[in-house]
Amino acid sequence: MTASRYAQGTTVDSHTSRAEIERTLTRYGATSFMYGWQDSRAALAFTADGRQVRFILPLPDRTERRFTHTPAKNQRRTPEAAAKEYEAAVRQSWRALNLVVKAKLEAVAAGIVSFEAEFLAHIVLPNGKTIHEETEAGIETAYRTGAVKPLLQIEG
Repeated sequence: MTASRYAQGTTVDSHTSRAEIERTLTRYGATSFMYGWQDSRAALAFTADGRQVRFILPLPDRTERRFTHTPAKNQRRTPEAAAKEYEAAVRQSWRALNLVVKAKLEAVAAGIVSFEAEFLAHIVLPNGKTIHEETEAGIETAYRTGAVKPLLQIEG
């Protein structure tokens, strides 16, 4: 069974999704916002609750077979058709990021989680790296060596 992806087939363009993210951040009290792209990834960053937050959005590779060829007959698409398929995938990615940001901010606003807990992996440290970038190797080591607390251990 293959699950469909959120916003697959959306007609909402990437610019609209970014603008919606910016409006959402403003509504929830963000004090700065920016985005940019480089090669096959985009970055979205903002400041809220006294913290800098950065999301890196991987963008698909334009040369992937899913864009350059049809799925049914495996025929090569025209450059225009390939570009259209690629743009559809990019639109889907931006819609998904929009959903993530909204859901996280609403969870914080509803008191379900703290800002730090919800955005922890994406908080930017003074060295310019996110907490995820700083801790990823240590997490992998902990699992590889077995030095991990039991899953259902509840401290308190």
